[in-house]
Amino acid sequence: MDAARRQSSAITGAMSEGSDFQAARLTVRLPAIVANYRTYRRMAGPTAVAAVVKADGYGLGAARVAPALAAAGCDSFFVARLQEGVTLRKWVPQARIFVLDGADADAVPALISHRLTPVLNSLAQIAAWGAAAGVGASRLDAVLHVDTGMNRLGLPGDELAVLSAEHARRLAGLNLVLVMSHLSCSDDAANAMNAEQLSRFRQALAMLPPAPASLAASHGAMLGMDYHFDLVRPGVALYGANPQAHEGTGTGAPNLMQTAAVLTARILQVRRIDSGDSVGYAATFRAKRPSMIATVALGYADGVPRSLSNKGFAAIQGVRLPIVGRISMDMITLDVSALDAPPRIGEDVELLGDTLSLGEVAAMAGTNEYEILTRLRRVPRMYEGESAGASRSD
Repeated sequence: MDAARRQSSAITGAMSEGSDFQAARLTVRLPAIVANYRTYRRMAGPTAVAAVVKADGYGLGAARVAPALAAAGCDSFFVARLQEGVTLRKWVPQARIFVLDGADADAVPALISHRLTPVLNSLAQIAAWGAAAGVGASRLDAVLHVDTGMNRLGLPGDELAVLSAEHARRLAGLNLVLVMSHLSCSDDAANAMNAEQLSRFRQALAMLPPAPASLAASHGAMLGMDYHFDLVRPGVALYGANPQAHEGTGTGAPNLMQTAAVLTARILQVRRIDSGDSVGYAATFRAKRPSMIATVALGYADGVPRSLSNKGFAAIQGVRLPIVGRISMDMITLDVSALDAPPRIGEDVELLGDTLSLGEVAAMAGTNEYEILTRLRRVPRMYEGESAGASRSD
C-alpha cells in the first residue's frame, strides 16, 4: 500500500470509529431558558406561567427543555400537534399538557390515553370531546379558545353566541380549566388592536361559565397586568427572543431574556483572493480589494436563511465579519480581511449567539425569531446545564 493510500485509509478509519468532530453545533443553554422562565414568573406576580414548547421546543429540543423547566417549577406546557403532546408526556409525566390543534374526533382516543388536554376551537370539537366525556366515568378537562380578532383558530362570534346560550348542555361532562385567546399585534405595544382584543376577550368571558383565563403570550405579557389574567404562556422569549421588540426587527427595549441558543460552525478553508475575483454561485460578490475569504461548514440545509447572502454577518472571537457570496447548501463564505491575522482552519465561527443576537439575525434575514430557531434541524445540539453542569449532545 503506497503512502497516499495508507493516509487515506487512516483518515477513513478514524472517522468510522466515531470521531467527536462536528462541523457545526447548536449549543442550547438550559440554565438560560430556566432563567428566562423565572423572569416571567417574577413579572407575572400572582399569575401562573406556562411554557410553550411546540415545534420541538422552538427547535432547541423539547426532550431537554421541558424537563429543565419542570424541574424549575413549570407544571403546564403548550404544544401545537397531537404527536408533540404524546411525545412530551414521556418527558414531563406529571405536567398539564395542552394541545392547541384541538380535539378532532380521530384524535380523541390518543388525547385521553396520554392525558392531554385539548384546546377546543369550534363547536364541532366541543361536541367530539363532550361525546368522549359522556362515555367515561369522569369529567374531561378542556380549554376553550375564543377568537378575538386573529381569525385563525378559536370560536368565532356566532359559535360563541351559540355556546353561551347552550353551555349547560354543550359543556356537560367537561371540566373547563381555561378560556384563552391569542393577541395578533402584541409585539407593537402602541397598536390599538391590543386593547380591542382585550375588550373582546372580557366580553367573551362574561358570556361563558366562570373559568381561569389566558390571553398573553411572550410579547403580550409585556403589555401590563390587564393582559395577564390567570395564566401567561411565553414561548419564543424563553429561548432568547426579545419580548419588548417588534417582531422581525431586532429593535426595541433592552432584552430582559438571556441568550439560550448559540450556533457555531468550523472553518474549512481560508484563501486569499485578488481584487475583482468572485465568490460563490452566480458570482454575486466580487472583491474590491485583495481579501481573505474563509469557508465555513454551515449552509441553508442546516437552516441558515439563504436571504443572508451578501448582507448577513458572522463573528470570530467577537469580531463581526460580513457574509460574502451566496449561501449554499452546506457552506458560507466570509470576508475575514478585518482580522489582525487569518483565522485557523477548524476555528469556530458564531452565526447566532452572544455577538449576533437572535433578533438581529432575524431582522437581517427578513424573517422573525421563531423561524430562525425552528429551521435549525440538521445541526447537532449540545446542551449546557444538565445534571448539575453536565453537557450532552443529540
